[in-house]
Amino acid sequence: MTAIVHLVDDDASFLRALARLVRLSGFTVSTHSSADDFLATLLPSAAGCVVADLAMPGMDGMRLQTALREAASLLPVIFLTGHGTIPATVQAMRLGAEDFLTKQAPKQDLLAAITRALARNATAVAERERQRSLQDAFRTLTRREQEVMHLVVQGKLNKQISAELGIHERTVKLHRTNLTSKLQVRSVAELTRLAQQAGLLALR
Repeated sequence: MTAIVHLVDDDASFLRALARLVRLSGFTVSTHSSADDFLATLLPSAAGCVVADLAMPGMDGMRLQTALREAASLLPVIFLTGHGTIPATVQAMRLGAEDFLTKQAPKQDLLAAITRALARNATAVAERERQRSLQDAFRTLTRREQEVMHLVVQGKLNKQISAELGIHERTVKLHRTNLTSKLQVRSVAELTRLAQQAGLLALR
């Protein structure tokens, strides 16, 4: 999916100038005159970043950032403002903003921030896809294989698993073989790491 730099600003003339600058710098751009307009068109799988005015009528930039977090969006936010304050900057950065710049900042600073934000988003998207792929792999396990897996990663031996689940030890070995085959792991340590990365161990 193409990474898009979403520009959000209620100042039409500034928005046009900003869009021209960013496009001429080689980025794909989408413009929005309000945070509500942007959120109405946002897809959950959207890739890219957001460059937003901090002070806008209705939903301001900070509330937009919060809305993106609540929607589990991976789009980093860069704030532009005509009158930035230290408290606002601190709050924005605590919420995960990529940068906080004044509208008078050198264009090189903005373009550098966009480049960083897109790289950060690409990394986050790749990690999310990797986690989904892992979760899909674990979903191929039968219920009994899942039970065996959770006992294996707890460090229990086949004999202990057999007794706890009330099944023959040979059956435990068969389930463990299926686990290593389906998940393509070669050790308990590797299985444990994959289960942790998939977020499965934290759920129990």
